[in-house]
Amino acid sequence: MAGIPLKYNLRSMRVRFTATMVAVMGIAGVVAVFLAMLAMARGFSETLKSSGSEDNAIVLRGGATSEIQSAVTLEQIKVIGDTPGVARDAAGGPIISPEVVVNATLPRASTGDETACLIRGVSTKAFDVRSTVRMMQGRRFTQGINEVIVGRYAAELYNASVGGTLSFNDQAWAVVGIFDAGGSSFDSEVWCDAVLLSQAYKRPANIFQSVTVKLTAPAAFTAFESALTADPRMTIAAEREIIYYENQSKMFTKFIRVIGSLIAFIMAIGAVFAALNTMYAAVSARSSEIATMRALGFVGSNIVVSFLCESLTIALFGGILGSLLILPLNGFTASTTNMSTFSHLVFAFRITPDLMGQGLVSALIMGFFGGLFPALHAARQPIAATLRGM
Repeated sequence: MAGIPLKYNLRSMRVRFTATMVAVMGIAGVVAVFLAMLAMARGFSETLKSSGSEDNAIVLRGGATSEIQSAVTLEQIKVIGDTPGVARDAAGGPIISPEVVVNATLPRASTGDETACLIRGVSTKAFDVRSTVRMMQGRRFTQGINEVIVGRYAAELYNASVGGTLSFNDQAWAVVGIFDAGGSSFDSEVWCDAVLLSQAYKRPANIFQSVTVKLTAPAAFTAFESALTADPRMTIAAEREIIYYENQSKMFTKFIRVIGSLIAFIMAIGAVFAALNTMYAAVSARSSEIATMRALGFVGSNIVVSFLCESLTIALFGGILGSLLILPLNGFTASTTNMSTFSHLVFAFRITPDLMGQGLVSALIMGFFGGLFPALHAARQPIAATLRGM
């Protein structure tokens, strides 16, 4: 005999609308929270990953895991510039960007609280290495003058505007431009002349934190890295830039995923119990219907499948509702501390189709466990006793 038609379950859900909506809303809440945490982790990760380029390599001191911990000397930078695989400009010079990185405290526009902002000292070659960076307002800073350009997120965070000033390390720096780095971590930074930044913080003029290198092609990285490793003078390590920034995001994204999964799991227990109550109530109210179907020839497996379909349908509605509730969060910007640089980083929540798919799968899992035991209970009800009680 064919299975019980789905319209029977849909009619049952409509009759018990209030109880059904309680289960739907419970599952929707779990999915919404779960997706919000995943979107946060995905947004943070994508912000850092987008900072890197397949065409670039970054060179740090051997053993350093971030720019803040690194130091590269001017002599080493000269060797890096002569290494095979480095792209050249029209004049034949290497397209490399030695950079100084410091943390400065700046007041947030919204609260006035002091927060750590990453100040990056660069040369004009930085714009050749990172060709995606473009000026939105104003102009680039002038070498040798206390001028800065500010990433678009940093400009909002610290209320910086062209014509204004920023003060760090007891020095005033004129804001001459706002730049757009495509939503990458550079949008949360302030850029200025590397030499002046070293002087302001009384650092040695021949020490930089990192060197970003434009490669002739992504495939040139292997030869570039091998040449640096073989040189006994170079106590440094090279890494693909895109891999470097991907690794920078791992600690935070793992933390968010663990916390998000724990919160979602605790909430899921409540949602499963709501589904259990709904389905047990449905079984209790439909005892005579179940007995009649069994008397008509529907076997226990038909009953189990029917009730599981009903529970999964409720869960699916909850998953869809939870996804729709969280969808407006896509693109919403938030800020947190980047544990690799200890500076403030602004990122946008990213809700992607694969994340929504994970949300729907989690909803169906809750629906399955919420409907399994009531379905088994319904299939085991005694036919004769139930029919006699009608």
